[in-house]
Amino acid sequence: MARVYIAGPMTGIAELNRQAFERAANQLRAMGYEPVIPGDLHLRDTPYGEALRNAIRAMLDCDQYTLLDGWGNSRGARLEHEVAHAVGMKLLTL
Repeated sequence: MARVYIAGPMTGIAELNRQAFERAANQLRAMGYEPVIPGDLHLRDTPYGEALRNAIRAMLDCDQYTLLDGWGNSRGARLEHEVAHAVGMKLLTL
């Protein structure tokens, strides 16, 4: 099963934007993919830099990635998009 990393805004959004990530994950599961939600990779109080390192490591183990609405306003999601693009990951549009 292909793994798809979900990149999107978290910082400053209620519950770290969990509802949007879960909606995307449910769509991906229905399409036959295994979703990877970055918020599931660390504890809530993990320092930003450490959380971003964990997220990028996990993303690099995925086959594709997708972007949530508002990703362009997120420093982390912009960086994830840049890295994914640089290594040739395919962007899956939901």
